[in-house]
Amino acid sequence: MREQELRKVIEEVVRALAQKGLLEEGGPPSRSGERPPSGDLAPEGQAGQQKPMATTFGTAGKVFSSEYSLGFKGLPPGRQVPGGGAEEDERSSGCRGCGGKSSAAECPLQSSGADRLGVCRPTKQCSKVARMVDHTLLKANATQEEVAKLCSEARTYCFASVCVNPSYVSLASQLLRGSGVKVCTVIGFPLGSTTSTVKAVEARDAIANGADEIDMVINVGALKSGNDAAVYEDIRAVREATRGRVLKVILETALLSKEEKVRACLLSKKAAADFVKTSTGFSTGGATVDDVRLMRETVGPAMGVKASGGIRDAKIAQAMIEAGATRLGTSASVAIVTGEAGGGKGY
Repeated sequence: MREQELRKVIEEVVRALAQKGLLEEGGPPSRSGERPPSGDLAPEGQAGQQKPMATTFGTAGKVFSSEYSLGFKGLPPGRQVPGGGAEEDERSSGCRGCGGKSSAAECPLQSSGADRLGVCRPTKQCSKVARMVDHTLLKANATQEEVAKLCSEARTYCFASVCVNPSYVSLASQLLRGSGVKVCTVIGFPLGSTTSTVKAVEARDAIANGADEIDMVINVGALKSGNDAAVYEDIRAVREATRGRVLKVILETALLSKEEKVRACLLSKKAAADFVKTSTGFSTGGATVDDVRLMRETVGPAMGVKASGGIRDAKIAQAMIEAGATRLGTSASVAIVTGEAGGGKGY
C-alpha cells in the first residue's frame, strides 16, 4: 500500500472512531507537520478550551494519545513546547539563526536560499559536554510522557540527540522539530542477532519516521566465531540503508576480548561507519576508559567513538572524553551537565 493511500485509510479510521465517541477527532498532521485548523477550535459553549486531538506520527500510521496526555501542545506558531516557553514560528520574519535580530532578507543564511533554520540557542545551561551527549531512554517500559520529558530536557540543555527505541522515533521527531537536537534510534537492539536484511529494513523504517542517527548492534556471535566476513556484510548492509545519516556501530565490548574489539573496530571502519560505540547498556557491562582508549587508537582520529553504559556523572563523562570519546550515551545526561548527584544508572 502506498503512503498516500495509507494516510487516507488512517484518517478514515480516526474519523470513524471519533464518531463513535472513542476518540476525539482532529486528524493526523499534514506533511508540513501542521494540524488542521479545526482541531484548534473549542466546541460550542466551551470558549477558551482547546479540543484535544488524536495525533498520528510516522509512515506506519502509529496513533498516539491526545496532545494533553503527552504533556505538550504541538509545534505550530505560538504553541507551548516541553520545557516551557513558546516555540517561535520557523517561518516568521525574524531570523532564528540571528536570534531574531534581523529580517529574513538581511540574514546571510536565509538570503542564500535557506527557508528554514533549526538552531539551539545557547544558555547558561548548555555546555560543551552537552553537545556530545545522546540523551537516552531505551527501557522497554518507557512511556510517551517520559519520551516527551526526554525531548524537553534535550531542548533545554542542547544535547546532541535523544536516543529512543524505534517506535518512538516519529514522536521524538515531531517534538524536536526545529530545535537542532537530532533523533537517534537503535537497530538490532539489544542482541544484534537479527539478520542483515531485517536490520537494513529496520533502519530504513526509522529514517522514514524521522531518525537522523542510527546505532546498530553488530552480530556478536559471528565476531566471536571468527566470521569477519559476516560481521562486515552486516554492518555494510545497514550502511547502505543509512546513506546520508550518521551510523554508529555498537560492539558490546563487555563480551569481547581485546583482539575481538580491535577486529570489530577495523571492520566498522572498513564498512564506512561514522562511529564505533562501546555498549548497549543491557549486557554484562558498560563503557570503560580502557575500552574507549583502545577504540580510539584503533580507528584513528577521523572516526567517532561513543562511550555508553554506566556513565553516571560528570567525572566519569570527562574521563571518557579524555580517553578519546566524542559522543556519550547516557540517561544521566542532566546530572552530568548540571553537576547534580543521583544520575541513575547512566543508560
